[in-house]
Amino acid sequence: MLLLAIYVALFIGGYFLVRLVHWLGKKEHDFNSLKTVTFGDESAIRPDRWASVISVVVIFLIWGSFTGSKWAPVHVPGPFIGDTSFTYTARDVSGAEADATVHVIVHPVGDKVDDPELAPTDGWAQDDAATVGAWRSVLIRAVKNDGEGAEVIAVDGQPIAPEQSVKVSDGKVTMTAKGSLNFEPAKGLQMEPIWMPSPEAVLERFFEIATDGYQNFTLWEHLGWSLLRVIAGFVLGSLVGIPLGYAMGLSGWVRGWFDPIVEFMRPVPPLALIPLVIIWFGIWETGKIVLLFLAALWIMTIAARAGVSGVNISKVHAAYSLGASKRQVLSHVIVPNSLPEIFTGARVAMGVCWGTVVAAELVAAQKGAGMMIIAASKFQLTDIVIMGIILIGIIGYGIDILMRQAERVLVPWKGRS
Repeated sequence: MLLLAIYVALFIGGYFLVRLVHWLGKKEHDFNSLKTVTFGDESAIRPDRWASVISVVVIFLIWGSFTGSKWAPVHVPGPFIGDTSFTYTARDVSGAEADATVHVIVHPVGDKVDDPELAPTDGWAQDDAATVGAWRSVLIRAVKNDGEGAEVIAVDGQPIAPEQSVKVSDGKVTMTAKGSLNFEPAKGLQMEPIWMPSPEAVLERFFEIATDGYQNFTLWEHLGWSLLRVIAGFVLGSLVGIPLGYAMGLSGWVRGWFDPIVEFMRPVPPLALIPLVIIWFGIWETGKIVLLFLAALWIMTIAARAGVSGVNISKVHAAYSLGASKRQVLSHVIVPNSLPEIFTGARVAMGVCWGTVVAAELVAAQKGAGMMIIAASKFQLTDIVIMGIILIGIIGYGIDILMRQAERVLVPWKGRS
């Protein structure tokens, strides 16, 4: 909830900041500025590039501030690290009470620190010492050197009983069912690196794997094989799905025959098909490409069918009135007017294929971005997992940009009557 509140606040602040800069700057004198109606007019809405830049910066600032990154100018409170102590009150079998102090050194995770040496104290309750890593906890048998039958009744003057907790200056103390004390230093709001590493840690891991490789293959081989599988599955899905979609849009019999199949398979996630694909096609490359083929097939079929159904009927009538044949209507009216829908479906299908490739490489893959992510997750190498996710996202976004550019070149009539 805190992350969401910060993100929403930065979104609103960035919006008003950009609007203020635009208002103070020179007024635009382009086509959109001359429009009298812009709300609801899609042609008047263009991406605000400043909003895009600020959005990316905000994400990295939040990421850095919650992971203690050196790149972030501000940080949320981090875990306590340093020397701390708390006092407990013990009672022996005779009812006598005495106080002792527990000295704790909280150190960064991975560092080796020796317990501090303690001098003997007066009285039967003796001081104790322990070390613990940040975000961890340590069990302290405080009364083991206080005599037989002694038990802890209070911590820092606060009464405590088994299964109860009390707050101390730099953390929390919980009494176990057997009377031992479990000290948990304050965690703060920053995330532990094992759950979310800092941006520079991910970048450092990227350069390391780009130089030395991972799991016997270079980073570029991993990405290249994933890209090859995605393209192969997408192309096969398009080669089958687009003609099928055209046939369903032009023939009532074909649509009636295939509509139950398409509408049945469309909501089935590709991940649910993995066991069946393995049984039918094995665990090697054929099975992976078939899974990606199925991920793209139904999307491209529906996109092509929607493209045919969305053709303006007046254009078809005009073509027939000019003496066009069915073949000419198909090639000069239906196909050109359905291409925008097909390109939209292609972008969606490519995104789904990229999301499916991780699951496709789950089974018996020796190389691939998904395989790299899955292998790293088994050893809790979160930095490699995040690096793989970012690379998949960047490549997918790059492919989407290329497809947009191709659409502008190949379908320049999109949006025109």
